Amino acid sequence: MRRISSVFAVSLVSGAMTLAGYKYFIEPHAAGSVVTLSPWAQTRTVGLSSEAVDFTEAAEKAIHTVVHVKNVSVRTVNNPIMDFMFGFRGGQQQEQIGTGSGVIISEDGYIVTNNHVIKEATEIEITLNNKKSYKAKLIGADSKMDIALLKINADEKLPYATFADSDVVRVGEWVLAVGNPMNLNSTVTAGIVSAKARNLDTNGIQSFIQTDAAVNPGNSGGALVNTRGELIGINTMISSQTGSYIGYSFAVPSNITRKIIEDLMEFGKVQRGILGVEGAELNSATAKQFGLTDTEGFYISKVNKSSGAEKAGLHEGDVIKKIDNQKIATYADLTGFINTKRPNDKVMVTVLRKGENLTVPVSLVKYDLVNSELKGLELINIDGADKKKFRVAGGVKISAINNPNYKAFENQLKGSIIISIDNVKVTDVESVRQIISGKDDSQNFIVQIIDPSGQLIQIIL
Repeated sequence: MRRISSVFAVSLVSGAMTLAGYKYFIEPHAAGSVVTLSPWAQTRTVGLSSEAVDFTEAAEKAIHTVVHVKNVSVRTVNNPIMDFMFGFRGGQQQEQIGTGSGVIISEDGYIVTNNHVIKEATEIEITLNNKKSYKAKLIGADSKMDIALLKINADEKLPYATFADSDVVRVGEWVLAVGNPMNLNSTVTAGIVSAKARNLDTNGIQSFIQTDAAVNPGNSGGALVNTRGELIGINTMISSQTGSYIGYSFAVPSNITRKIIEDLMEFGKVQRGILGVEGAELNSATAKQFGLTDTEGFYISKVNKSSGAEKAGLHEGDVIKKIDNQKIATYADLTGFINTKRPNDKVMVTVLRKGENLTVPVSLVKYDLVNSELKGLELINIDGADKKKFRVAGGVKISAINNPNYKAFENQLKGSIIISIDNVKVTDVESVRQIISGKDDSQNFIVQIIDPSGQLIQIIL
């Protein structure tokens, strides 16, 4: 009997110790954690439950800041039968309606959208998420960056989007695309940031945020927000052969958008500052061509005269690696960062020169004042007086002749307006750089110009 009691007592004590050990060591980790006994592994909770990523708060915050944009435009349509039979040339005016989305950015009714959403509009109407509608006034637009600023006079304080810093957005980060494409309540789709500083070889912005959140026609001008509901971009286009979403969409980063609308509010037009350098982004091929080992950065092949880069001592052969501690790996990185700056802003440029890093301050110069060069012809952007005199919407003026081969034609060339190069329309100095970039100096160019007397002529340079 005594032996049985001893065995019972030992069993009772062992059970109690086992229960205490479970309660102390095991139970606290049982709610969703994996306990590992490997001496070199770290124990941590991996959030894979449905509660780990919650978009409801961000969506609720964003949908009330996104509006429907309707634009009305009037176009003249000619009837070829009437023209042929009766010599009718007046054409018939037809009203066309386009739609898109926009984002409220202030409680007093400022709204940002895409320029292409309201382009050529004679009337703009905004419908809020609560179905109230207002007529909108166009404050300003920037076709180069595809951003427009509108204003409505609402009878209440409006919910508005808070800008986030798009420079700190990370690839793989969850985002929401919010639009109001069909005058319904705002729609929300989710995805991740697929890439940053995406260069699509457009004539304007070359630093898109790419996302796989579904964006379809009508969502242009809507908001791309982070999981806190903060604005990180304005949805502007999709990559598709059908016109419908097939996997990728693109947004103008919030830092660029904010700078544009601040310029439009303060100056009425965008103030652009530039470094004043030309060149190419590095990769395996260009690095080999320039005799470099680095495959990331922007290689300077030319420094423009009278530019901030020239005054700061940058020169051919330098490789831009950072600007204000922002890494520069591609041309899109460079243009995306500079597009957030204004003339006279000072930036710290870090370049690689002969194997050593060198950081110098560079003051940006006004975009319109920088010269370019074509076969020894100095070019500048034309002003309003030139546009009126020569009856052109864009072009560049030949301001000086530096090539001795053309000195005999100086009187005819100097002051002329170049309107196309190799049958590609010229709008400004930047468009000239894009047309001639990648071409050898030995190549000829077919140039169409209007000479000082107003004659349209074609020359070969």
